[in-house]
Amino acid sequence: MDNLELLKKYIPLIEFIAEICGPAYEVVLHDVSKPEASVIAIKNNHITGRKVGSPMTDLALKILKNKQYVDKDYITNYDGYGEGGKNFLSSTYFIKNEKQELIGMICVNNDISDIKQLQDSYNAIMNRFKFREEDNKDETKYEEYIEKSLASVANSIIARTIKKVNVPAERMTIEEKIKIINDLDSEGIFLLKGSVSQVAKELNISESTVYRYLNKIHP
Repeated sequence: MDNLELLKKYIPLIEFIAEICGPAYEVVLHDVSKPEASVIAIKNNHITGRKVGSPMTDLALKILKNKQYVDKDYITNYDGYGEGGKNFLSSTYFIKNEKQELIGMICVNNDISDIKQLQDSYNAIMNRFKFREEDNKDETKYEEYIEKSLASVANSIIARTIKKVNVPAERMTIEEKIKIINDLDSEGIFLLKGSVSQVAKELNISESTVYRYLNKIHP
């Protein structure tokens, strides 16, 4: 059985989870061999507006690039963000073949936007009257930004990474540009077709320069 045939066996499970959890839960099946069009099944897609053929998220790319799935079967209850200020409580299950190679992911996104608004209102009131002590929360290990199009995924990753440097591209040093490219590589951006051209444009350098900097990072 090839990888795609194995993944297709999970489609009834996608429908099953969505039926159990209800319309506030988007359930997605990804084929990791096609980052630009990884979604092969989706239920309750009214939540994000994605469809079959939509791309991977930034977090999925990062997991694929850094092989964070090797010693895990799943990650759960991390923060997700969508268009229009939507908030999600998200979880991902890693699908592996007989060789323990990652071939797909099942992602469940619970739309908690209404709950988050209620929580924010409650916190604002309690902070005003100083009834509430700060919680000692662990830092969230994972965050995900859910975009509908390939261009949006790439733009979002590139913009957030460049913003950390806080220097206009025309004033960046070579070292700063190399660091940005290294960070983008760690995020998995270069797994997407056309990303080299997009990064070159944002950094005011040529595509050949992007490849040269990547060779410095991975000699």
